[in-house]
Amino acid sequence: MHATGGATGVVGTGGQDRAGRSRHVGPYTLITALDDPRTKVPVPERRYIARSADGQHTVLLSLPQPGGDPQRFLAEAEASRYLLGPCAAPATALAGPGEPAWYVGPYLPVLPLPTALAVHGGPLPERTVRALGVALAETLAILHGQGLTFAGVSPASVLLAADRPRLSCFGAVRAAAPDGTSRSGLPGLEAGSLPPEQASGGRPRPLGDVYALGATLAYAATGHTTPERDELPAAFRTVIARCLSRDPSARPQLAELIDALSADTGVETGAGDGSAVLLTPGWLPGRVIAALAHQSAAVLTAEISFEATPAPPTSLLPHPD
Repeated sequence: MHATGGATGVVGTGGQDRAGRSRHVGPYTLITALDDPRTKVPVPERRYIARSADGQHTVLLSLPQPGGDPQRFLAEAEASRYLLGPCAAPATALAGPGEPAWYVGPYLPVLPLPTALAVHGGPLPERTVRALGVALAETLAILHGQGLTFAGVSPASVLLAADRPRLSCFGAVRAAAPDGTSRSGLPGLEAGSLPPEQASGGRPRPLGDVYALGATLAYAATGHTTPERDELPAAFRTVIARCLSRDPSARPQLAELIDALSADTGVETGAGDGSAVLLTPGWLPGRVIAALAHQSAAVLTAEISFEATPAPPTSLLPHPD
């Protein structure tokens, strides 16, 4: 595993990155892009690791995709500030009036799910998929209890950290187009994880999050959001297939999904802490843990480089040899 030059938006010491874009966004300086374009998985937002002008704060910074509606993007970012749940990734600051649209959240070493599969060399282990599913389902249940629909669960929206996953890109479906407008084929939306009722322009509802979560877990387990049934691991083949039902009423409730993913693990469900038992050391594969450590060290080096030497690393995105 090594760092390669494949990341977009990696910055130098001048006023622009290597693609000619400004490396300054609001009060932040971009360090590198978070997402690896070689995975070819649609990402609802352009995401960067950045730091504040005083060098004291490192953040994850998001920008709307080209052609997107910046006002809808900012409205969803503002709403995300009130999200609850252990895997929620709320915005902590966003662009002010008259500024180009952006928002930020705290930085910690994370890999987007597609990058994690690339680093691991293929689908993730069953233990990882179970833990991922339970943690995300518990957080979605909390959000639904707030009266919210996430409307943005997809492989790229899931960020893997050492302690637990984070769920980013809140409201990506709503930001992409208003209700009543077809969302099929819009930039940034991964077709396989877009619930069919939302693709056709329907209002996002909680059972749509169940569909999107099922597709995301299918991706983690197989590398595809719409695999054939027999491609799925037998342990949760039935429940993921139910999540992917085109009929929302046939999809399981989140509590059922948590029970099914916790089966045969010895985890007592129903208390909302199943993920705490599953997210124990070893829940992530070794190569993913190593990649997170690499990213952490590279970000620190890049921050020192801005102060001391003229050249940050060519990339902070690890990739297998």
